[in-house]
Amino acid sequence: MTRAAVLGAGSWGTTFAKVLVEAGNDVTLWARRESLAEQINSTHRNSGYLPGIELPDALAATHDAAAALDGADLVAFAIPSQTLRENLLGWAPHLAADATLISLMKGVELGTTKRMSEVISEVAAAPAERIAVVTGPNLAPEIAARQPTATVIACTDEARGAAVQARCSTPYFRPYTNTDVIGCELGGAVKNVIALACGIGQGMGFGHNSVASIITRGLAEIARLGQQLGADPLTFAGLAGLGDLVASCNSPIARNRTFGERLGRGETIEQAQEATHGQVAEGVKSCRSVLELAQHHDVDVPITAAVDAVCSGAMTPRRMVELLMSRSVKSEGSRPVTAP
Repeated sequence: MTRAAVLGAGSWGTTFAKVLVEAGNDVTLWARRESLAEQINSTHRNSGYLPGIELPDALAATHDAAAALDGADLVAFAIPSQTLRENLLGWAPHLAADATLISLMKGVELGTTKRMSEVISEVAAAPAERIAVVTGPNLAPEIAARQPTATVIACTDEARGAAVQARCSTPYFRPYTNTDVIGCELGGAVKNVIALACGIGQGMGFGHNSVASIITRGLAEIARLGQQLGADPLTFAGLAGLGDLVASCNSPIARNRTFGERLGRGETIEQAQEATHGQVAEGVKSCRSVLELAQHHDVDVPITAAVDAVCSGAMTPRRMVELLMSRSVKSEGSRPVTAP
């Protein structure tokens, strides 16, 4: 039986821990708040993040990260992306030398523009082949309720990726493997920003045509950036690209979309944050780091730039739409249209 630790007891971390237990692993879930760890152990519930979901009796929770990591040969990180480096500095000494390290996070680090697997590799001094990424259409409440879903396990080491695949396969959770870590991570990170844009449009009262247009042009942004960074273009047509994007842009339980809706209705960042009970909409912070990454590689990402301007307070949602719609007309293949 695999000994696994999941660090982060939010909705996705708790859900993935549940999946691992139900796939037959010995799992310990680390919670930042001791009271939450006690609630999980005593009631088998995480009512603040997964209301109505009963957790397995075999799932143990702790507030002690060192205890959670003791003997773990599979370690999954499920914390806000911008807090990873700081937390991992304290956790790294407790990681087993050959443990498989799994990123459940979807973001790009502010300041460094590093993907989460790159931060893990740097701070934990772990080679890339020891790091896997779980991504795709992973709306936690649905998975926690055992609704069928597919996901991607991305790892440059095919054998290790297949081992992770085997350790988290259940009748309702079907993982596929992929060696394109760059493409899978970019798909997950940038889709949060595009989902914010879709939410803003919906909050302003726009309909399905508008949302479909944002999704499609957003996918083009993701693919352009991914191609420049060396990703496989086919990745963006799969679960880590289109699949994750569609789920996040359309679901009323997707955090970034619902956060964007509030901005589109005229709420401030602070008001929207308060209304979501402190749960993190990763795209709000990642939009700046994704934009910086794109600018560094000279890639045009107009939707990301517009969302960043709205989130920073430099632009209103209505002005965002005006600017996007006033861009010069082009071929869909990005070649400018010239007069006959």
